[in-house]
Amino acid sequence: MDSLSAAPRSLRYSGVPLEHAVRPNHLRPATELAERVLLPGDPQRALAVAQVLLEAPKMFNHARGLWGYTGVARDGEPLTVQSTGLGGPSAAIVCEELIALGARVLVRIGTCGALSRDVRLGELLAAERVLALDGASAALGADEALEPEPQLLAALVAAGARPATVVSTDLFYDPREGQDSVWVERGAVAVEMEAATVLRVAARRGARAACVVAATSVPGQDGRRERIAPDQLEQVALRLGEAGYASLTTPTTP
Repeated sequence: MDSLSAAPRSLRYSGVPLEHAVRPNHLRPATELAERVLLPGDPQRALAVAQVLLEAPKMFNHARGLWGYTGVARDGEPLTVQSTGLGGPSAAIVCEELIALGARVLVRIGTCGALSRDVRLGELLAAERVLALDGASAALGADEALEPEPQLLAALVAAGARPATVVSTDLFYDPREGQDSVWVERGAVAVEMEAATVLRVAARRGARAACVVAATSVPGQDGRRERIAPDQLEQVALRLGEAGYASLTTPTTP
């Protein structure tokens, strides 16, 4: 496990240099970072997941309200749960700094809006293909579609998530009429805001990454969206954490 004092000032992953110093500018580590990291967007979900998955979790970060926790998971190995905040720019900063500090496997555990009526409220979707239509991943050189690390994807599916194409966008409140239909025509069944950036940062830095999201809103019969109830949302967050953790405990093949 890397530490702030032992880590070199410049690291290279897959031939791409980390130009910034390893000392983070936004995360302020208060304890050790695990090589395995689950990435919810919401800080409160990070706390909830950490309390369920970790023994005696310690706060890893509280700067900028981006709560993160490290502890020992059920398999006896360290695990960090770190919130990314909302949107690609925030997720990019968090992922860059986590990797610089020693993270090697990143799994986003987030929420999404369903674009298709065959997606159920609360259903878990493992992103097998991410349409990179957000600004952050584009600025990082993302192609139109990104794919996760195959073994992590397979483990998420084995944990009960349905493989699906999702789209990453910048706007939660999107004023463009007909945009959902455009995404559906390109194969997307759900929309979210961070997956493409997480996958792209990990690919550039040589880390393994994947994404599992839960549908918290679905198209309704009357044109309005049906949204998940608050008490159900809390349970969905824990299911996301369990699925993400299961993917991290699956042995990798050489």
